[in-house]
Amino acid sequence: MANTKIKWLPGGLTFIGTDSTKHSVVLSPVSEGTGMKPSDLLLIAVGSCTAVDVVGILEKKRTPLSSLEIEVSGEQDANPPWTYRKVHVHYKLGGEGLTAKAVGQAILLSEEKYCSVASTIRGVAELSHSFEILTD
Repeated sequence: MANTKIKWLPGGLTFIGTDSTKHSVVLSPVSEGTGMKPSDLLLIAVGSCTAVDVVGILEKKRTPLSSLEIEVSGEQDANPPWTYRKVHVHYKLGGEGLTAKAVGQAILLSEEKYCSVASTIRGVAELSHSFEILTD
């Protein structure tokens, strides 16, 4: 079981979130500007969850990966609670010998089988992805 903790810093709307391995992140709403917006942190969670999977899957396929950057965008409802309805993940990958087939398979395995964050939000938000293989 994962356990996290969020601590409020008095005097504003800034919080410190600590994960189960004792790593921390500063959080705040957009008006405060001191830390990450919690809703943006959800997009970062989707991207980083799938990043771990894609790197691991490509390593197991013995497919050389020299770079990976992921951009995640989300469309939210206009009214509270501002639920994400669409989340798009765009992968930019580099590496000698990378093929569209290998990359596509790794992304699908992550999104459909391994990424717990994608699996959690899939019931509420439409997930989509795209990728590009960068040449050196």
